[in-house]
Amino acid sequence: MTFWLAERAKAFETRHAILAAEGIFTYGHLLGASERTARRLLARRDATGPSLRGLDGARICFLVSPGWGYVVTQWGIWRAGGVAVPLAISHPSPELAHVLHDLDPELVMVEAGLRSRLESVARELRIPLFDLDDMSGSRCASRSRSDRLRRRLAAGVSRRRQAGSTSASPDGEGRAAVDLPVVTAGDPAMILYTSGTAGSPKGVVIDHGHLQNQVESLSEAWSWTAEDRILLHLPLHHVHGIVNVLLCSLRNGALCEILPRFNAIDVWERLARTEITLYMGVPTTYRRLADTWKLADSQTRGAWSAGARGCRLMVSGSAALPVPLLESWEEITGQRLLERYGMTEIGMALSNPLEGERRAGTVGHPLPGVELRLVNEEGEEPKPGFLGEIHVRGPTVFGRYWDRTDETAEAFTEDGWFRTGDLASVDEDGYYRILGRSSQDILKTGGEKISALEIEGVIRSHPGVLDCAVVGVGDDDWGDRVCAAVVGKASSRLAEEELAAWARGQLAPYKVPKEIRVVSSLPRNALGKVIKPAVKELFGESR
Repeated sequence: MTFWLAERAKAFETRHAILAAEGIFTYGHLLGASERTARRLLARRDATGPSLRGLDGARICFLVSPGWGYVVTQWGIWRAGGVAVPLAISHPSPELAHVLHDLDPELVMVEAGLRSRLESVARELRIPLFDLDDMSGSRCASRSRSDRLRRRLAAGVSRRRQAGSTSASPDGEGRAAVDLPVVTAGDPAMILYTSGTAGSPKGVVIDHGHLQNQVESLSEAWSWTAEDRILLHLPLHHVHGIVNVLLCSLRNGALCEILPRFNAIDVWERLARTEITLYMGVPTTYRRLADTWKLADSQTRGAWSAGARGCRLMVSGSAALPVPLLESWEEITGQRLLERYGMTEIGMALSNPLEGERRAGTVGHPLPGVELRLVNEEGEEPKPGFLGEIHVRGPTVFGRYWDRTDETAEAFTEDGWFRTGDLASVDEDGYYRILGRSSQDILKTGGEKISALEIEGVIRSHPGVLDCAVVGVGDDDWGDRVCAAVVGKASSRLAEEELAAWARGQLAPYKVPKEIRVVSSLPRNALGKVIKPAVKELFGESR
């Protein structure tokens, strides 16, 4: 087959696919623009020969702002048979350099305004930079071009492609039917880098088959249809934004409305004024939205809440959702957030149900096609309510880390289960509760084993606490000395001694933090996950 998403898109050619700052575009325009990008990449390979080393699995990085140009670039790489490696526009040059050093890509496609971030390392590694300005078919459409597009759509112009014909493109060019490379399920599609919250980021190689199965699983579980419209502001170098939002939308013929960045007022206004049916965010974004709502006047609050109530589904993930925030959001919008669990290596594995009870503090049940088990330290399945490491197996699970053979082998059991490193328990009803990372969230203090996430949940229930992070700092007496970094609400004046005294009334003595520090904010990555090694530094432990 050719690229699987392109085959799906042919059924939706005249439907709107992307709404972004550059304009509104149909699936037909996406097919045309991505095909031109693919042909230009293939032509460059033919012209330069061994310098590109072929697109059959060639690793192609791209640094492109969220929008139409991002989607066209990504699809163009895939349709040419390349491996798409999205770079984070929020990352400074040294972090981008880490990826390029680790990956040694054949080519980097870059937006003109972002080129300066990569010039030095590209020159050092002799990696060619390919300006998107040189590729009229992959570049974002101009305003005038978008205006012509809107007029054509209003006139009902059909762009349905027929075999062996030429069809119109957004800029009026005809595109000749050409044979693009065959893409198989076993071909690598993407390399995404892990968040690095617990160590050095690793490149996760995701095949087209893994990607397709991840999208199919979510499409079934969350009942995606062509009538859906989703708002996207999540980072487009992680699974959450790429798979859960963008690819699920495009697989189902839906409309994806892309914002260049998160802004709470912009999100509220889109929810209030457009027919958004799905919204996905992280706890940090929901907290900022809730805080912004509280500062608005009553009329604005009413309009925003009414808009949010019109969504059929709102999802939270990538970090633990505090129960007080879940309850506050439900009061504001009437929406019970659906919490789910996943990671770069496996896509999504667990989800609260679309229909049925969404149990606070849990991440629900295994998604369609996902095999999941818990394994305790004795290598056995724990009883309900007891701790075990999450193991996942199935067609959504990645195959290998880039250039890390030993780490790949260590990540899998002999019978093919991926060891996530995340610890959880499951109740009698089959709902899973995440208890933290085995490497950093399960602390051993004074001979007792405790969950940092459990302690965080208790501290967050204090009326003056906005957020917190609990870590174990190496200690000769205790093993792990329990420490908590706490962010207070703007209206409260937290005293560390008073908070410690309160905690002693809520927690078993061995769970009470030995040291509490009130801080203005917690160090987080782009997805809102707390960077715990950085938190440990607050208490004198170096990375």
